[in-house]
Amino acid sequence: MLAAVILLPFLYSGNDRPTVLQQSQQRGSLTLLTRNGASSYFIGPEGGTGPEYDLAAAFADYLGLEIDVRVADAFGDLGTLLTGKQGELIAANLTRTPARERLFNFGPDYAEAKIVIVYRRGKFRPRKLPDLLGLRLSVIADSNYEDLLKKAKKILPDLEWTAEKSMGMEDLLLAIADGELDATLVDSNIFSINSQFYPRLQIGFMLADSQPQAWAFVQGDDDSLVQQARSFFRLIDENGRLAAIRSRYYDHTSELDRVGMFQFMKQVRNRLPSLLPVFQEVAQVHGMDWRLLAAMGYQESHWDPEATSHTGVRGIMMLTLRTASQLGINNRLDPEQSIEGGARYFLRLLKRMPARIPEPDRSWMALAAYNMGWGHLEDARVLTQKQGGNPDRWQDVNERLPLLSQEKWYRQTRFGYARGYEAQQYVNNIRSYFDTLIWMDTRAHPMLAARP
Repeated sequence: MLAAVILLPFLYSGNDRPTVLQQSQQRGSLTLLTRNGASSYFIGPEGGTGPEYDLAAAFADYLGLEIDVRVADAFGDLGTLLTGKQGELIAANLTRTPARERLFNFGPDYAEAKIVIVYRRGKFRPRKLPDLLGLRLSVIADSNYEDLLKKAKKILPDLEWTAEKSMGMEDLLLAIADGELDATLVDSNIFSINSQFYPRLQIGFMLADSQPQAWAFVQGDDDSLVQQARSFFRLIDENGRLAAIRSRYYDHTSELDRVGMFQFMKQVRNRLPSLLPVFQEVAQVHGMDWRLLAAMGYQESHWDPEATSHTGVRGIMMLTLRTASQLGINNRLDPEQSIEGGARYFLRLLKRMPARIPEPDRSWMALAAYNMGWGHLEDARVLTQKQGGNPDRWQDVNERLPLLSQEKWYRQTRFGYARGYEAQQYVNNIRSYFDTLIWMDTRAHPMLAARP
């Protein structure tokens, strides 16, 4: 009995507890702690997406695990969730700093970013830290931006700012674009992703030192997941997957920059004639207006049968592999299959609309769902109703689409962050192309004459 008592502490010592990796393997999943936003994680038309999510999902797959996501309500909550064992790692564009290294175990650096000061075009341009004096300046609370300003205040005692706990970066950028704030601090990579949605904003100046970004794990002797992360990042760096994921989000050419009536008319002349019979035949079979279907095709691919985007969607109607498979499409680059698949997918969304929604509102809403997913459209309609608007009226819903990228609002939704500005522009573009094709068609425009 005495020997058993002596051995008891050793039998149940910490050394006998499963490691964090073993616990995840026993559970069969890895829980990612992150924030909702364009630069980290959001729900797209095909499910979870975002640069941090894609990396974490690839890491979970590397370990043979499923990926779960826990979104923190505020940036400062991430550390609390991690230490409270609500997840295994933080992946949220987290900068490795000496202060944070005392709180977490960090994995390998996988990116670098510089802090930039952003302001609105046409307003006073700050070019150095003293220029921030007297400006309406806000930053994310508990961030390295706030730490930097605290250090700067020792040299510039009159420097003032507000630290926002409930706002996300998209909210701050929008406030500057709307003239409610003068400036904020943001990582260069985060601004790179969001700048296309806020064309009024530009960089005032950039702070000199680059800062490494890495995943954070629980502090302590158990580095089982950290070791796996090192092997994982070494592998995807060597095979090019890391570069491919980052390129998908950061090295893009904005679709919104490609639109323009001159380009549209050019492709009406060069590309549409050979595709016109296909659009007309598919539209007739499915009871659609061929001009709307053609406008969708132009917005998606500029009528390029071999178009391929950085996200992997392909063909004239830019179908994802998953959607094509569901529709029975085996060759997305075949114009007839692509156009027919795009028509059926659009009509599937159209039929999901409540019967009480009249045309053309139901078609505009279906187009928005085609771009950003059905769930996000429903979120926008719910927000519209909460604000006293009519969720069955496109004009009212259209006005609320940008709210899906603002944390104050998307926190109230089921599916979270979405690029509402993009969906809004997507529908507006198609309507413009649609109206132009109607104008040309009713006048028997010679450029609409089909030729082989």
